[in-house]
Amino acid sequence: MYSGIAGGLRLFRERLRDPVIRRNAGMLLLGKTIGLALILLLISKWWMPNSAFADAAPSEIPAHINAINTVWTLVAAYLVFCMQVGFVMLEAGFARSRETVNILVEGIADTCICGVTFWLWGFAFMFEPGTPWIGTTGFMLHGLAPTYGTTGVPLLAYWVFQFAFADTCSTVTSGAMIGRCGFIGDLLYSVGVTGFIYPIIGHWAWGPDGWLAVMAPVSFHDFAGSTVVHTIGGIISLAGAIALGPRLGRVFKRDGGQPMKPHDLIIGATGGLILWFGWYGFNPGSTLSALDAQGIGRVSFNTTLAACSAGLTALFISYYKAGKWDLALTVNGFLAGLVAITCPCYWVDPEGAFLLGIGAGFVVVAGIDLLEYLRIDDPIGAVPVHAFAGIWGTLSLGLFAAGKYGAPTATGADTSSVVTGLFYGGGLGVLKAQMIGSFSITIATFIASMALMYAVKATGTLRISTEGEIEGLDIHEHGFPAYPEYVVTGDDGAPKTIDDVPIGRRTLARPAKRKVA
Repeated sequence: MYSGIAGGLRLFRERLRDPVIRRNAGMLLLGKTIGLALILLLISKWWMPNSAFADAAPSEIPAHINAINTVWTLVAAYLVFCMQVGFVMLEAGFARSRETVNILVEGIADTCICGVTFWLWGFAFMFEPGTPWIGTTGFMLHGLAPTYGTTGVPLLAYWVFQFAFADTCSTVTSGAMIGRCGFIGDLLYSVGVTGFIYPIIGHWAWGPDGWLAVMAPVSFHDFAGSTVVHTIGGIISLAGAIALGPRLGRVFKRDGGQPMKPHDLIIGATGGLILWFGWYGFNPGSTLSALDAQGIGRVSFNTTLAACSAGLTALFISYYKAGKWDLALTVNGFLAGLVAITCPCYWVDPEGAFLLGIGAGFVVVAGIDLLEYLRIDDPIGAVPVHAFAGIWGTLSLGLFAAGKYGAPTATGADTSSVVTGLFYGGGLGVLKAQMIGSFSITIATFIASMALMYAVKATGTLRISTEGEIEGLDIHEHGFPAYPEYVVTGDDGAPKTIDDVPIGRRTLARPAKRKVA
C-alpha cells in the first residue's frame, strides 16, 4: 500500500497518531536511554582507566567521624522523610476522593524512583565537584571519601539526608498536576526531575564549585532550600499544570465558576501539620552540626514564628475576602511561611522571621488569585506555596539578614564572616546575589521542565484519557477506590459518587442491621 520514502513517511505519521503506539515507543525509548546510561556508568567505573577517578580516590586514612553530628543529621533526615506522609495526606485531602489512591501510589513510586536515580548519578551531579554547572565524579558513590567534606558526617548518612530533600522536591512537583496526570507520565517525568533537573540546577547553588555558590563578590545563600528544593519543585509543578491543562469540569472564577471542593479537609489539615513537624528536620537539620546549639535553637524558633505569622495572615485575609475563616487557605498560609523561612532561617532574628512570614501570607493568597485569573488549575496550591513563597523567602534574606551570623561548622558556628541584609545596614550586595540566584534558577527550571513535560506529552502518557478522567484515576489506573465501603447518598436517597454530591449535603449510608434469628 505504501511504497518508497514518501510512503514510508506517511505510514510513520499515521502510526504516530495512535496513542498506544506513542506510549509504547516512549517507554521503549526511555528504557533504552536508562540502559545506555547504566552501561556507560559501568564502563567508566570498571573498564576505563582509573585516572578518571583519581581525584576522587578515598584517603588511606579515614576522615574523622563526628558521632554526635551523624546522629543529629540522621534524625533530621528521618523527620524530613516523614514529610512524605504529610504531602500525600495534604494532597489527598485537598483533592477529590476519586484520585486519592493515585496520589498515594504516585508518592510512593516517586520516592522509590528518587532513591535509585539519586544513588546512580543524582548525588554526583549535585554535590560532587566537576564544573560550575554539574558534578562529574562520584557516580554510584564510588571513589568518594568516607565523610562528606568537613562535616564529620559519613558519606552514606549525608546521602540519606539529601535523598530526603530530593524526594521532597519530587513530591512538590505532583501537587499542581493532580486529577488528570497519567501514571506512566508521572513515572517518566519523575525520572527527569530527580535524575536531572533537580540535581543539575541544584549543583549551581549547593555544589562545591557551583557558579552561584562561588559567585563574587557576594555568593548566593540558600540555607535549607527555599530555592533549591521548593522553588524548583513549584516551578516544575507549574510547567506540568500548563502542559496538562485544567481538569475536566474545572470552571474558573472569571468564567463564573469556583475551585473544586476538597473531599476531606481533616486529612488535608493533618497532612499540613505533619509537614510543619517535618520542617524541624528540614531547617535545623541543615546545620549538619548538633554542636552549633545556638544555631539550632535560632533556626527552630525562626521556623516556628514564620509559620505562625504566615498562617494568621492568611486566616485573616480569608475572612476579609469572604467573611469566613478558611481552613484550607490557613494551612497553605503556614506552609508558605515554612517555605519562605527555609532559606534565611539561620541568618535572621525573630523580628525578621515574623515579618517575612507575614509577607509569605500575602504572597500565597496573591499567588492563588493569580493562577485562578490565568486559568491555571492547581488543586492544592503547590505553585503559590512552594514557587512564589520560595522566591519571596530567598529574596527576603537580602532584606532581613541580621548581620550577626556566619555559617555552621562541625564544631560550632563560624562568625568570621556574617551575612547582612539591606535593613540591617548591609547594602544591596546580598539582595543582588539573592536576586541573581533566585531568578536564574527559576527561569532555567521553567525552561527545562516545560521541555520535559512536553516531551512526555508527546508520548501520549502525560494526561489520562477523557474516559479515564471521568471514571476517576483510582479506578482507571489502579483498579480500586480509596473508600470501597462508603456509599454516598444525595437528597433523593439515590447512591452517588462522593464527587457528585454537594459537599455540605453528604451523608454516609449506614449498613442495614442484621436480624438475629
